[in-house]
Amino acid sequence: MYQPPLPEKYRHLSESEVFERITQARDTLGRRLIILGHHYQRDAIIQFADFTGDSLKLSQIAAEQSQAEFIVFCGVHFMAESADILSAPGQIVLLPDMTAGCSMADMAEIDQVEKCRRYLQQNPAGNMTDINPFIPVCYVNSAAAIKAFCGRHNGICCTSSNCRDIFEYIWNRNPEAVILFMPDEHLGRNTAYDMGIKLQHMSLWDPDAPDGNIPPDQLGQSRIILWKGFCSVHQEFTPEQIHRAREENPEVNVIVHPECCFEVVREADYSGSTATIINTIHNAEPGSSWVVGTEMNLVKRLTAEMAQKNIRVRSLSDCPCLCETMYRIDPAHLAWLLDELLLYIKAPDRVKLPNRITVPETLKQDALKALETMLDITAAKVK
Repeated sequence: MYQPPLPEKYRHLSESEVFERITQARDTLGRRLIILGHHYQRDAIIQFADFTGDSLKLSQIAAEQSQAEFIVFCGVHFMAESADILSAPGQIVLLPDMTAGCSMADMAEIDQVEKCRRYLQQNPAGNMTDINPFIPVCYVNSAAAIKAFCGRHNGICCTSSNCRDIFEYIWNRNPEAVILFMPDEHLGRNTAYDMGIKLQHMSLWDPDAPDGNIPPDQLGQSRIILWKGFCSVHQEFTPEQIHRAREENPEVNVIVHPECCFEVVREADYSGSTATIINTIHNAEPGSSWVVGTEMNLVKRLTAEMAQKNIRVRSLSDCPCLCETMYRIDPAHLAWLLDELLLYIKAPDRVKLPNRITVPETLKQDALKALETMLDITAAKVK
């Protein structure tokens, strides 16, 4: 992933000049362009977004915008990949800064995952047979290669909203199945525990250790194998922070994202996806107080919105819990990319369009299978 250096002139533009450039480009491109803004983006980016949401919702929205030729995803790399996988033929997905990655997604590399698969299939103590198969499930916060791996091996993608639905689907079809969950151990552990799976029936696969650092006898007792990975933002929240919040205000409500560690989720009053957090607080009683364990930009936005309803919202942590890679998407990079897009449209044969996200066809079809299976399961659940 190569990010061209931001031209000097964009580094010195004033806030109003950047705003004017972006606005003019949007007006010029009209319906040919949509800008997607993830919930964790700063307000300076969200103000330009045609749609806001979590990564999968935004990718689905992009796929529905058939008139849009260009999709600018203000998020991180794996999100733009998902948009490209789900997009219609001819649509072009762009990322304002190619260095906007995800440390969690980077914790599961395809060669490590393939090595894990071979071990699980070959280890007799694991009892991974046709009767007791292992089923890979990957969080959408993963690279396209991992999604494609799941698609090739009868696996499924999931989100923090539908993770339980996916687990239920697998275990209802085969109660003996063993789930390999990647790359966030906390979402997998918290979800499985809420479904009644005991901690002793969960194993943690360390991709950097021989045989995953799981003893064969423990592997044979596992209902779910968790990949050793985590979100650097949600890792910052602790049970001690919850205790302090309740000491300051015994009536406070604590809501956290399920990417937080097991101990934090157990101490919280509520846990749920980004959408769940937003909806829960929007529907809260006036006069109530909330502390929230998720990314700073979303919490700041909720704090401002809910003040009008006399609902007090603050971060669970006193320190800013910022997704630093998401923060690399700034107005200057967005203005530069849109200017480059305008140049490309004028002379597509002579101008190379930078920062295009393309998932190779060899991966796209398998990844699409894993995503579509998830969407089908979720749709059936709603009905």
